[in-house]
Amino acid sequence: MLALYYGANQQAVLQELPQPEPQPGEVLIRVTLAGICGTDLQVLRGYHGFQGVMGHEFVGVVAGPQNSSRLGQRVVGEINVSCGACDLCRRSLPRHCRQRQVIGLKGRDGAFAHYLTLPAANLVTVPAQVEDEAAVFTEPLAAALAVPEILPLPLKSPVLVVGDGRLGLLIAMSLARSEVEVHLLGHHEAHLALAHPYGVTTFLEKEMPAGDYEVIVEASGAAPGLDLALARVRPRGLVVLKSTYTGRYPLDSAAVVVPEVRLVGSRCGPFGPALRMLARKWIDPRPLIDRRFPLSQGLAALEWAQRPGVLKVLLDCREEG
Repeated sequence: MLALYYGANQQAVLQELPQPEPQPGEVLIRVTLAGICGTDLQVLRGYHGFQGVMGHEFVGVVAGPQNSSRLGQRVVGEINVSCGACDLCRRSLPRHCRQRQVIGLKGRDGAFAHYLTLPAANLVTVPAQVEDEAAVFTEPLAAALAVPEILPLPLKSPVLVVGDGRLGLLIAMSLARSEVEVHLLGHHEAHLALAHPYGVTTFLEKEMPAGDYEVIVEASGAAPGLDLALARVRPRGLVVLKSTYTGRYPLDSAAVVVPEVRLVGSRCGPFGPALRMLARKWIDPRPLIDRRFPLSQGLAALEWAQRPGVLKVLLDCREEG
C-alpha cells in the first residue's frame, strides 16, 4: 500500500509499505479521506520524535477481518490507543494512559495511507447523513468540544478565542452553538468571515478593542498567541491552552502568579457529540476545506498545507486506478 511516512532522516516520503495486519481486538480500515492538521505539520519539525506513517484525522470503511461485526461500516476513530491496565486507565483516563500510543503522532502508524489498523473499541460509526468531507473533521471538532467542559458556565461575559486557523474556527463555532458569546481574534479576514454565520464577533489583531476577558482559549498554534492571551486575560481569569507545537515557551511566571491566572491544557474530546453535531448540521466544517489532493501527491499536499493562510487540506486515500 502507498503511505506518507516520516522517517529517521527527518523527511516525509511517499513509499510502498506492507498492508498492516490487525492484531486481536483490532480491525483493518480502508481510509477514504484524511485531514492534515497543525500537529501533523509540527511532526515535520520534530514533534514527539515521531517516526512512521503520519496522520490522525480520517474517515474510512472497515475492511477486515472478515469475521468483524463492523465489516463494511463507515467509521472514524479515537486516536489514543491505551493499554487498559495501568492506573490511569483504571481511573477512566485512557487518553492519558502511561503506555499510550497515538496514531500518526506517537508510537503507532497513522492514516496517511491506504489502510490502517485500530482497536475496534476506538471506532465510532458515522451516521448516514454525515458526508465524508464533514466526517473527516470529527477528531478536531471533538477537540473543540472539549473546551466547554472546562469553562465556568454560565458565563456572564464573552470568551475570546485566539487564532483563526482550523482549530480556532471550530472552537469558536462550537462555543457559539453552546450559547456562549464568542469573540474570535485572527489575521485573515476570509477566515474570520467563516465564523460570522454562527454569531461570532470577530477582530483582526490590529483592530482588537481594549479590554480584558474572563476566559481566553489559545488556539493560534504559536507562542505569540499565549503572550497575547496572558496580556488580555483579567485577574483570576482562565486561559485554555489548545496549541501543540515543538519547542518551549519562555513563560514569565509573574504574568501568571501576580494576576492569579489559571492555565489549563485541553487536548482530545468526545467523538459522539461531534458526530451528532455534524449530523444535525449545527456545524458545517466543509467551508474550511482549502484543497484536496490524492495520496499520491501527499508531499505536495504537505507543502501546500504549510502555506500562510491555508485552512484544511484533505488527502484522498482511496487506491487509484
